[in-house]
Amino acid sequence: MRNNIYVIALLLTFSSCAELMQVANQVSTSTNSNQQISNSENISGLKSALNVGIGEAVKNLGVENGFFQNEALKIFLPKEALPIIDNIRLIPGGQKLVDKAVLSINRTAEDAVKEAAPIFKTAISEMSFNDVMGILFGKENAATEYLRQNTYTKLQVAFAPKVKTSLGKQLVAGVSTNDTWNLLSSGYNSVAGSAVGVIGGLKPVNINLENYVTEKALDALFIKVAEEEKNIRTNPVARVNEILKRVFGQLDKK
Repeated sequence: MRNNIYVIALLLTFSSCAELMQVANQVSTSTNSNQQISNSENISGLKSALNVGIGEAVKNLGVENGFFQNEALKIFLPKEALPIIDNIRLIPGGQKLVDKAVLSINRTAEDAVKEAAPIFKTAISEMSFNDVMGILFGKENAATEYLRQNTYTKLQVAFAPKVKTSLGKQLVAGVSTNDTWNLLSSGYNSVAGSAVGVIGGLKPVNINLENYVTEKALDALFIKVAEEEKNIRTNPVARVNEILKRVFGQLDKK
C-alpha cells in the first residue's frame, strides 16, 4: 500500500513539473514576442519609412504627366487670371496658347520636384530621438508636418532656378510662358487701373508666376508625402521590410 502511495506521489510530481515547464515555455515565448522595441529600432524604422515615403512621392510626381494627368494635383493658371484667360480665349489661337501655358507649368513642376529627394533625406538623417518618438506616436501626418517645417524654405530655394528656366522656355513664336503671363497681366492691369476698369469693378492681378508655380508644386509634393505616410501607418502591406513591420506594428496595437 505504501509503495502505491509513493508511485502516485512520484507521478504527480512529474506531472506538476511538466505543467510548470509548459507554462514557463509559454511565458518565455510570449515575453520574446512582445519584447520591447529598442530606441535604435524605432529610429531606424521611422527613418526607413520616411525614406520609402518620400521616394514614392517624388517618383510619382517627378515623371512626365506626374502633375499634368493627375486631376487632383494638376496646376492651372492662377484663379485671379480667369478674366485674362476668358478674354484671350476669344482671340484666334488664344485657347491653344492657354493650353500650352498650363502644360508648361506642369512640366515645370514635374522637373522641379526631383530636387526634393536629397533635401528630404538630409532632414531625415538629422532627426533626433525626441523627434522620432514624437513623430512615430504622433498624428497621422506628424512626419509630413515635420518635413514641411524643416525643409520648405530649402525646397523653395532649390525649386526656384528650375522653375525660372522652365517658364522661360519658348512656347510659340519666341514667346515663353513667363512672357505670355507678363504681357497678359500687365495689359489687363492697365485696363483694371483705368477709370473704366474701376467703374467695371476690375481688380489688378499681381501674381509672380514663378512663385505661384513653386508654391503649387510644393503643396502637391507634401500632399503626396502625407498620403505615403498615412499608408505606411495604417496599411501593413505598405511596410516593405521587417523593421517597418516591427516598428509600425506598435501602432496597430494602440
